Amino acid sequence: MARNKHPEETVNLILDVAFRLFMEKGYENTSIQDIIHGLGGLSKGAIYHHFKSKEDILVAVTSRMTEESNRMLAAIRDCSGLSGKEKLKTIFKASIDRPVQDDIFTVAPNFGNNPKLLVSLLQDTIEEVAPNYILPIIKQGISDGSIKTDYPEQLAELIILAANVWMNPMIFGDSEEESYRKFMVFSQMLQGFGLDIVDHEMLERLRELTAIYQKNR
Repeated sequence: MARNKHPEETVNLILDVAFRLFMEKGYENTSIQDIIHGLGGLSKGAIYHHFKSKEDILVAVTSRMTEESNRMLAAIRDCSGLSGKEKLKTIFKASIDRPVQDDIFTVAPNFGNNPKLLVSLLQDTIEEVAPNYILPIIKQGISDGSIKTDYPEQLAELIILAANVWMNPMIFGDSEEESYRKFMVFSQMLQGFGLDIVDHEMLERLRELTAIYQKNR
């Protein structure tokens, strides 16, 4: 096989094929050989040149999907005319309403069986989302009086860890009813900080996403 002069194109092709197969068959039921069959002549060596395992491919697929999410978070963070509290509500609503979330909940495996993906999620939550998107909004809220806390860094981590990890059915395999109960506790916790930012529409959307995930298990 000729030397690949366009490695970025190869990586994108692998991710495109893998994503399509994950959507059609589910992550657990897709093999490396399935991905090879969809690559139009690329060898197994071409895949392993860029990715060490199927799990690495899933991490890359997920990362590519979350790039759009981070652009959305940045746009809300930098939006003028909204208080810090209003921005937090906008972020939660926009995050779960994005159509790509249906794809993510369809593709995703059980994180408990994929430790690399779980570590990637935790790192992104603590090292990227909390300090770069949630914390600036909380600090703005403190300045404009819409958020009251003496510990903005810890509150940013608590909120996003609860939302991205504790309430995530892909990690704990929660049923719709279990997701509902966690959401209600999350809502009560936020209200304790004076943040009445979650509503019935968000609850119904969360239950819908949980049902999508459970359906594809």
